[in-house]
Amino acid sequence: MYVKILVTGGAGFIGSNFAHLVLAERPDAHITVVDKLTYAGNLASLEGLEATGRYSFVRGDITDAALMDSLVAESDAVVHFAAESHNDNSIADPAPFISTNLVGTFTLLEAVRRHGKRFHHISTDEVYGDLELDDPAKFTLNTPYNPSSPYSSSKAGSDHLVRAWVRTYGINATISNCSNNYGPRQHIEKFIPRQITNILDGRRPKLYGAGANVRDWIHVDDHNHAVLAILERGTAGRTYLIGADGELDNKHVVEAILVAMGQPADAYDHVNDRPGHDMRYAIDASLLRDELGWRPLYSDFAAGLEATIAWYRDNESWWRPLKEATEAKYAASGQ
Repeated sequence: MYVKILVTGGAGFIGSNFAHLVLAERPDAHITVVDKLTYAGNLASLEGLEATGRYSFVRGDITDAALMDSLVAESDAVVHFAAESHNDNSIADPAPFISTNLVGTFTLLEAVRRHGKRFHHISTDEVYGDLELDDPAKFTLNTPYNPSSPYSSSKAGSDHLVRAWVRTYGINATISNCSNNYGPRQHIEKFIPRQITNILDGRRPKLYGAGANVRDWIHVDDHNHAVLAILERGTAGRTYLIGADGELDNKHVVEAILVAMGQPADAYDHVNDRPGHDMRYAIDASLLRDELGWRPLYSDFAAGLEATIAWYRDNESWWRPLKEATEAKYAASGQ
């Protein structure tokens, strides 16, 4: 077990939920969150952690070599969530994705190499490109990389950096590539929270194109339990795929949200599809299940969705300050 854990991007969606989970389930752990607090970072997502006495926050950029060196030196392990992650934003302006996802990962790897620390790198299934809708295959560890957006290309590059530092310098690192997350504290620019908050706000949900695109949905708590298992028991140098067999197309998801919130299933609007929109993602997580014994708690998507809707309904003060700017940005692009 690692006691002092540095969580990069810990004010973001998945990282903040990881910090809450670790402090709740590992009574000896101390979490240091480092986050640049871009638009996607939210200190409100970390509320309640100070009361544990085992949490500290540092505002900083992972491309800052001196800061990362000092933080890594004081830690036992680094869990690297920090990333620019929104596909639409990467299409509009790729530059921040290159800086954070590539230069930032390189900066952390160099600090880890100097100080001999454990490193876990969070990545995405989008590095593999996409699958055909009628293809029964899933992404496996043998699937070639085939990224299709500036975002997924930058994440693919960061994965390769980690593998190169493992092979060349022998650092103790693992990688995980996960499917689409949903759950509490996710920025409302993302698909599921955007639709939930639209309905709560009296707006009609929006669906890209025909909504045929398929994603392999996983609750953020299931993802983070997997990350913790890999951090503590994973084999150095290995890549683990994380997925919960939650394949659903976007049309089904938006209709499920509407029905769960007491609305007609067809009460949504179609908008122009995203350029280069990947058709289908699906993850084969058998290595994670077989080697580490991980199983998702939210195997029923409907139950996870109900819990997520309840969180956004009960936490309007968290998402309300973000809503108008988010919708104005989408409206400007016709979405």
